[in-house]
Amino acid sequence: MFKLLMSWDIKPGVEQEYFEFVVREFVPGITRLGIQPSEAWYTVYGNCPQILTAGVADTGEAIYTALGSEDWQALEAKLESYVDNLEKKVIRATGGFQL
Repeated sequence: MFKLLMSWDIKPGVEQEYFEFVVREFVPGITRLGIQPSEAWYTVYGNCPQILTAGVADTGEAIYTALGSEDWQALEAKLESYVDNLEKKVIRATGGFQL
């Protein structure tokens, strides 16, 4: 198993639109691309990314194929209209929380 880790901060003033996009488009979109959402963390206090999220797939190749698709490019572009400091990386999945 491999994991796509992502983090970002929600832009001020677009919180409602952001959450609607995540629920209605982003999560269903990455699921269609073969990445199964596995966890999401919302930071209320502290000096770290506001959102930490992860999705898993059977192989790293499956994740890289998804990330190279036009559908992913469209999802990421729309996500970037709502967030700052977007970061992502692909790692081998192990048990528990990973950074």
